[in-house]
Amino acid sequence: MKKVQLGSSGLQVTPICLGTMTFGEQVDEATAHSILDRSLERGVNFLDTAEMYSVPARAETFGATETIIGNWLAKRPGARDKLVVATKVAGPARGMAWVRKGSPDLTPQDIVQACEDSLKRLQLETIDLYQIHWPARHVPAFGMLYFDPAKDKPVSSIHEQLEALGGLVKAGKVRAIGLSNETPYGVHEFVRLAEQHGLPRVATVQNPFCLVNRTVENGLDETMYRLGVSLLAYSPLGFGLLTGKYDVGGTAGPEAPADARIARYETVRQQRWGRPEALAAARRYNALAREHGITPTQLALAFCYTRWQVASTIIGVTSVAQLDENLDVFGTKLPPELLAAIDAIRWELRDPAQ
Repeated sequence: MKKVQLGSSGLQVTPICLGTMTFGEQVDEATAHSILDRSLERGVNFLDTAEMYSVPARAETFGATETIIGNWLAKRPGARDKLVVATKVAGPARGMAWVRKGSPDLTPQDIVQACEDSLKRLQLETIDLYQIHWPARHVPAFGMLYFDPAKDKPVSSIHEQLEALGGLVKAGKVRAIGLSNETPYGVHEFVRLAEQHGLPRVATVQNPFCLVNRTVENGLDETMYRLGVSLLAYSPLGFGLLTGKYDVGGTAGPEAPADARIARYETVRQQRWGRPEALAAARRYNALAREHGITPTQLALAFCYTRWQVASTIIGVTSVAQLDENLDVFGTKLPPELLAAIDAIRWELRDPAQ
C-alpha cells in the first residue's frame, strides 16, 4: 500500500488504518495483541484509538483500549518506530458521567490532562495524531439531523482549544492534530484561526463514511478538499450492517446473530446503526454486491478504499481472520455500472444511518 500524507502534516500513513475500539470489550487483550501483530506484519502503519474506548462505552472500560495498545507496544521493541499512532480526547460527556465528572465542556486544561493520561496508558512520549473526538459546541452528530441554535451553551471556544493543542505540539507531546465528528463550519473555523494566530493546522477529520452514511459528500468533502484536510473514514461497514450478517435474522430477536455488535448491545441498537431504515438500505446494497459476484464486505470496503475523498479507511475487527478479509479487499476496483447502481440506491434511500 502506497502511503498518503495527512493534510499538511509530515505524517505518512497507509490508506488503511486499524481501528481499535473493540479492544477491551468484544476483544480480549491476547486477541487484540494478535490482531496488532498481524496488522503490522501486513504493512499497516496506522493505529487509531481514543481515551473513551472501548465501545460500547462503560466506566469500567474507559481507557482500556489505550492500555492494551500500550502493553503491546512495550512488548514489541521497534514496533513504535514503524507506526503512526492516533488517539482522541473525548468531547463533553454526552451522558458519560465518568468522563471528567460529566462535564458539559472541553476546556484547554481538559485537553492537556487527557493527553497526559493517554500518553501514560499508551506508554508513549509522543502521540502522532491527537484528535478532538467530538465538538464541545452543539452540532448535529451521532444520529442527530439538524442544528438547533436553542441547544447552544457557553463552552470553551475553538480558539482556546486550538491554543491548548498548539501547546502540546510545541511541547513535543503531539506531532499533529485532528478533529472528529466535525462539520464544515468547524473545520473551516479551526483552519481559519490556526492561520490567523500561527497555531497548528488540523491535518485530519475522522467522520463516518459508508454506503448507508455518505453525509461527508453533502459539503464537508469540498471544505476538506479546498482547505487541504484529510478524511479518515470510520465505520466503513456500517457497524456490520454492510457485511450481510444481519440480512436474514435482523439486528434484534432470536434470529439475530447473537455475538454481533448491534444485536449484542442494546445501546448500539438505539443509535443510528440500529435504525430499521439503515438495515433496509444495507440489505439493498448487500444484495447488489451478490448480484455482481462479490461479497457485501468487498463492496462496502472497496467503495471506501477507492473514493477520492478518503485518505485512510479505519477498519475495526474482532479477529485476525476479519482483519485479513478486510485487508484483502484493498485493490478491488468497482466497475462504473456498479458505482451507478450504488448511487441509484442512495438517491432513493439517502443516508439512513446519518
